[in-house]
Amino acid sequence: QVHLVESGGGMVQAGGSLRLSCTASGRTFSSYTMGWFRQAPGKDREFVAAINWNDFTYYADFVQGRFTISRDDAENTAYLQMNGLKPEDTAVYYCAAGDKGGGSYRYGGVEYDYWGQGTQVTVSS
Repeated sequence: QVHLVESGGGMVQAGGSLRLSCTASGRTFSSYTMGWFRQAPGKDREFVAAINWNDFTYYADFVQGRFTISRDDAENTAYLQMNGLKPEDTAVYYCAAGDKGGGSYRYGGVEYDYWGQGTQVTVSS
């Protein structure tokens, strides 16, 4: 099994930046597609970005070039660099991992079987 731990959340002003990290352990990291999801209060969890085993990336429409997902297989870590943050980006951000096909291509093409505990991102005006 895979264990995921997120870090890097915090509070920033609108227009600011944060870099989230997700460190994986338990299995070979490089074989997994990694994804970031978020959930705001009273809202459903939504997809943010993903990066697959071959470094192909996927982004939600609302990202609009502001976020970049990356991975460092040597460090077993995935990152989400968030620039130009807006108050509506405020949410708990979750890291997820999967290596089983069958998921929506839009979300990375895998079923996300493993989830971290989340890290809070708060963007103030």
